[in-house]
Amino acid sequence: MAKDNKATERRKARVRRSIRARAYGKPRLSVHRSSKQIYAQIIDDANGVTLVAASSLEKDQRGALKTGADTAAASAIGKLIAQRAAEKGIKDVVFDRGSYMYHGRVKALAEGAREGGLNF
Repeated sequence: MAKDNKATERRKARVRRSIRARAYGKPRLSVHRSSKQIYAQIIDDANGVTLVAASSLEKDQRGALKTGADTAAASAIGKLIAQRAAEKGIKDVVFDRGSYMYHGRVKALAEGAREGGLNF
């Protein structure tokens, strides 16, 4: 079990290193998925502040979504975070998939965010 956690941390560090190299001061769109929910936040790493956040646990999303663990929910969260980012004047971000593969729910969230107007 500990070996799996080390591999996950190594993957996450590798992705973050790559992002830091090409961010050029842009905020990053960080994704976290659990077995039942999905979360996204836009983080300003220069100041260490979360600018915008959205998740499938929010009250209005829980009523609208069948479950937080499918691609439809991920797409809805992507569109929601893009809408909130537009309200704050954020257009360009760097996508941080963390230790997750760009597939399934993570990909659906990214595509939903792009549809909502975020550029990455």
